[in-house]
Amino acid sequence: MTTTKMTSHDYMEREEKYGAHNYHPLPVVLESGEGVFVYDVEGKRYFDFLSAYSAVNQGHCHPVIINALTEQAKKLTLTSRAFFNSVLGEYEEYVTKYFGYDKVLPMNSGAEADETAIKLTRKWAYKVKGIPANQAKIIVCAENFHGRTTTIVSFSTDPQSYADFGPFTPGFEVIPYNDIPALEKALQDPNVAGFLVEPIQGEAGVFVPDEGYLKKAFDLCRKHNVLFIADEVQTGIARTGKLLACDHEGVRPDILILGKALSGGVLPISAVLADDYIMLTIKPGEHGSTFGGNPLAGKVAIAALEVIKNEKLAENAERLGKILRDGLRSIHSPMIELVRGKGLLNAIVIKPTNGKEAWDVCLAMRDNGLLAKPTHQHIIRLAPPLVINEEQIHEAIEIIKKSLAQFA
Repeated sequence: MTTTKMTSHDYMEREEKYGAHNYHPLPVVLESGEGVFVYDVEGKRYFDFLSAYSAVNQGHCHPVIINALTEQAKKLTLTSRAFFNSVLGEYEEYVTKYFGYDKVLPMNSGAEADETAIKLTRKWAYKVKGIPANQAKIIVCAENFHGRTTTIVSFSTDPQSYADFGPFTPGFEVIPYNDIPALEKALQDPNVAGFLVEPIQGEAGVFVPDEGYLKKAFDLCRKHNVLFIADEVQTGIARTGKLLACDHEGVRPDILILGKALSGGVLPISAVLADDYIMLTIKPGEHGSTFGGNPLAGKVAIAALEVIKNEKLAENAERLGKILRDGLRSIHSPMIELVRGKGLLNAIVIKPTNGKEAWDVCLAMRDNGLLAKPTHQHIIRLAPPLVINEEQIHEAIEIIKKSLAQFA
């Protein structure tokens, strides 16, 4: 009996037939990955310049992380929080000391962590700040992206995120990003409990705020007794050239939200970190997750964070990010309107030319051996695994240059 080997087209057709149509993937079918490279089902190699939206900072299938995964998987994977387990306390001690907080609340996805931070902020508002019941307000920024849950899309300004998903959760005020006067005005309301912000807006197109914005915002929050909540799900864990993007301005968030690279892309692992005066407002039974804090996740997260530190990936991102941006800015193409970023979180703003847009550029880069994806139709995010080296950065720049030249 012979079996016919499936092609990329076959795999895509099967997903189209049996899966919900809630994504529009670049047409490439990946089968394996190692380090900065991924391989399709036909065996072609590509640079991965998306890193699963910064979840694979440590590179694909990092042996240290995979070893931690397999060793723990042989022993115990899940107990739920109905019982203690022998790994959770080890992970909690490790991660709190690593980032410098009293407590951690473990969850799974980034959106769950954002939801946790929202609940924690509201609980603190009523139990500590003394805001009247059900009156707490959280300030957020226009063009934000914090996830896809009903509450989170309630304060999105992207119609694609919120259209036809109402009614929405109240309790949020949207102000412009990178606008200190707007924040100062919003903070005049005594019922404001928190300011939820991305240090760099990733999904909005790697929008980097003015230098000093985060520190000024943090100081204003402190002045008005408002919690500064940093969503570092995409920007954290060495992506921007520091362990946290907030570290660039010496800001220590009151509530820190982490996810994605906390597992090196191996499992859904997220975390919310805060000090006791915030975290201990939530009591037993008031919040949780069946999978949150499972022993498999604990061992994987410890290994993932050890890789970041031992391989000095923040320093690598800082150094190579500058080389990447300089290289991209040296490309002479009418399609490049702007290059921006920090560390190895970067973007090219594409100017449509001769009817060709960012999607067409990404298809050309795919053909030439590099994978990236547009956001907001005209911006290409470039975020390779942080284990990339200088030679590979230069090779990738040449692929991007060659791809853009096809549209000259």
